[in-house]
Amino acid sequence: MKNKVIVITGASSGIGKATALQFAKEGSKIIIAARTLDKLDETKQEIINLGAEVFSIKADVAIEEDCKRLIDQTIVHFGKIDVLINNAGISMRALFNETDLSVIKNVMDVNFWGTVYCTKYALPSILENKGSVVGVSSIAGFVGLPARTGYSASKFAMHGFLNALRNENLENDLHVLIACPGFTASNIRNTALKADGSKQGESPREEEKMMSANEVSEHIYSAVVHRKEQIVLSSEGKLAHLLSKFMPKTINKAIFYKLKKEPNSPIK
Repeated sequence: MKNKVIVITGASSGIGKATALQFAKEGSKIIIAARTLDKLDETKQEIINLGAEVFSIKADVAIEEDCKRLIDQTIVHFGKIDVLINNAGISMRALFNETDLSVIKNVMDVNFWGTVYCTKYALPSILENKGSVVGVSSIAGFVGLPARTGYSASKFAMHGFLNALRNENLENDLHVLIACPGFTASNIRNTALKADGSKQGESPREEEKMMSANEVSEHIYSAVVHRKEQIVLSSEGKLAHLLSKFMPKTINKAIFYKLKKEPNSPIK
């Protein structure tokens, strides 16, 4: 990946930040984007400290114009794109029956449409360089998670889009990776949207017991290098993925009761 140009959305924290640092360590040229400029600047400085070239852009992937500007400025700055990592994402935690539809739309706009917008504008350069499109997804793209209807819908949609994109370009040497980390220590649960659209504020899970963002970034880096089509991480994630294929009723019940036991679960 030395001197490859890597675009990473949602790079101000969590998996996005860790992945940016991982590619920077390997000598890649990094473009980082996020909505929060001060945190993005922190990531940028850490990349500079590693001796890598970096360009940062404030962008909201839910806005098509921001995605186009991100890609256009990347081409102007570095001349090409080798890898696009669609990492920006938000979650939600509320029963669908009680959720304002604006919450579902917000989640879809970021998780699904953000991936579509960025990929649309980056694809010509990626195809020219026989590069990679990466979607950082979730087990929620294989199993419908109760109280996360909008989140699961966005990840199922992402999977369908990326799988179709891969098949569409079988003769064009396009690498498409769907990365499903499983439960990872990050702030996505803290910022998850409640039924009224406000942020949850606190994670209902024990973050310290989960896979770290740094571990996930190492797996993503390796999967890009070896051009893997899909990775599912964590033993819990692998088990859920396996059972969703062969014992769907069993995994659906297991997940329902597991999420029902969460602190302050909306499932009663």
